[in-house]
Amino acid sequence: MSLLESVPNFSEGRDSSTIDALAAALAAHARLLDVHSDPDHNRSVFTLVGDEQQLSDALLAAIGVAKERIDLRTHVGAHPRIGAADVVPIVPLRPEDLARADAAARAIGERIGRELDLPVFLYAPPERGPAFYRRGGTAGLQQRLAAREVAQDFGPDRLDECAGGVILGARRPLIAFNVNLRGDLATARAVAQVVRERGGGFPGVRALGLDLPRAGVVQVSMNVEDWEAAALHEIVGRVTREAEARGAAVLGSELVGLMPAGAAAAAAGAMLAIDGFDASRVLELRLLAD
Repeated sequence: MSLLESVPNFSEGRDSSTIDALAAALAAHARLLDVHSDPDHNRSVFTLVGDEQQLSDALLAAIGVAKERIDLRTHVGAHPRIGAADVVPIVPLRPEDLARADAAARAIGERIGRELDLPVFLYAPPERGPAFYRRGGTAGLQQRLAAREVAQDFGPDRLDECAGGVILGARRPLIAFNVNLRGDLATARAVAQVVRERGGGFPGVRALGLDLPRAGVVQVSMNVEDWEAAALHEIVGRVTREAEARGAAVLGSELVGLMPAGAAAAAAGAMLAIDGFDASRVLELRLLAD
C-alpha cells in the first residue's frame, strides 16, 4: 500500500521551541520530510508521509502540542488563520488514492474532535476551501457558527478560546509558492488579483498580497492547485510583468515545503526550450517509474 502525505500548517513561525516540539511530535510517528517556518507569516508548514495510522497518530500528537502552546488571542502574523493547527491537508501521492486520503481525513477529523475537543471543518476546494472558513478570522467564524451559517463536522460547535479550530480535508498535491517584490502592499495586492483564478488569471491559482516587514519586502503568496494547468514559469513571468508595470521589482521566489518533480521538470524544459520535455525525460524519475 502506498504512503499518504500530510502538510499541516501551524500558526507559529517565530518560537523555535514550539516549532521543534511540533516537529518532534510529528517525527515520533511518521516520516518528517521538511519544515518551513516564516516569522512574518508567523506560520510553519510541515511535510510528512506515512500510512493512515502513522499520519493519524502524528497529527493528533502535533495538534495536541499546538493546542497547548499556541494562543491565537496573542498571535500576530501576515497569514490569515482560524486555528493553532490552521489547515491539515491529507494528500494522495498517486491520483487513484484520493478516496483513501478522504477516508483518512475523516477518520483523523473524528479523532481530533473527540480526543482534543476541537471543532473540525472539512474543506472541499474550490467552493469551500480554507479561505471560506478564514473569512473574518476567528471572530467571524464564531459568529457564522452561532448563526448556523456554517457547522463543524466533528467536535464542539464553538471555537476553542486559545486554539480556534482545525480545517482538514483531502486534496491533490499543490505548490505553495511565493514571489517577493520591492514595492508597496497595494502593488502586491494588485498583482495577486491579476494572477489568481478568481480575478481571471491562472486556473487553480489562489493568491494574496502580503506585507512582510521583518523581511522588508511585499509578497505575492500563492497556492498553485493545478500545476499542470498553470506552469510555474508562466506564473512568475506574469507576476514579473505586472509588478514592473506598476514600478515594482521582483526580488526572488520562495517554495514553501516540497513540490512535485513534474512541475520542476516542466519549468526546466520550458526555460531550456527543449521540445517534448516532460518528467519522463528525467533520469531519476524514469527509474522510479520503472
